Amino acid sequence: MNEIAHNLDHVRERVAEAALRARRAPDEVTIVAVSKTFPADAVVAAYQAGARHFGENRVEEGSDKIPLVAAQLGDAHPVWHMIGHVQSRKAEDVVAMFDYVHSVDRLKIAERFSRCAPPERAPLPVLLECNVSGEASKSGFDLAGWQHNAAQLRAFLADVARILTLPGLRVEGLMTMAPLVEEPEQVRPVFSSLRALRDVLRERFPDPGFAGMGWPHLSMGMTDDFQVAVEEGATMVRIGRAIFGARTV
Repeated sequence: MNEIAHNLDHVRERVAEAALRARRAPDEVTIVAVSKTFPADAVVAAYQAGARHFGENRVEEGSDKIPLVAAQLGDAHPVWHMIGHVQSRKAEDVVAMFDYVHSVDRLKIAERFSRCAPPERAPLPVLLECNVSGEASKSGFDLAGWQHNAAQLRAFLADVARILTLPGLRVEGLMTMAPLVEEPEQVRPVFSSLRALRDVLRERFPDPGFAGMGWPHLSMGMTDDFQVAVEEGATMVRIGRAIFGARTV
């Protein structure tokens, strides 16, 4: 488990380097340690090394792992992020177990989360997942080429307007997944596209609840490309392999 601590330190260094290149403060970027397929012991080791945010992409795995981690950490409470596609029938489980959702990829699931959110609890922070790369295998609002497709953008803005009225949710920004490529520079346009889309939303739907800076978060960048994502404005990077090592399943 000392390897996890070493890896986490290295990721922090690389995030800081990228942030400084972009003239940003390194502490503007949250590292979400993606613990999918790794056991509770690995999460505990990462927490003890200073990680506080953890991402899972399967509800079933999270429902098994989160209680095991809680039992080992006692009063300490990691922030759990759901980063994977959520079926409507699993929405209630996500609301019950997770602190943050990155993968609101359609109006229907936003409405479902809203109905499941307990009224006595603080609103659930969520991000809208946007497919700006055009990959058919990726979830998200279909926004490939949105800059040149007025009808597509209007449809998205209409859905956003509806989502922003839903009780129990707090929309904090956007998320995307870039294609797997050989050179990280190849996906820079994907990240810059998401940032530009966020800027459109800031203008159309300003949110004074964030001290005049609405839509504060961009969740983008993973192990192979997170430095480019940070340079393009990522505030959350989702890192698995670079922290926990290669997956065997």
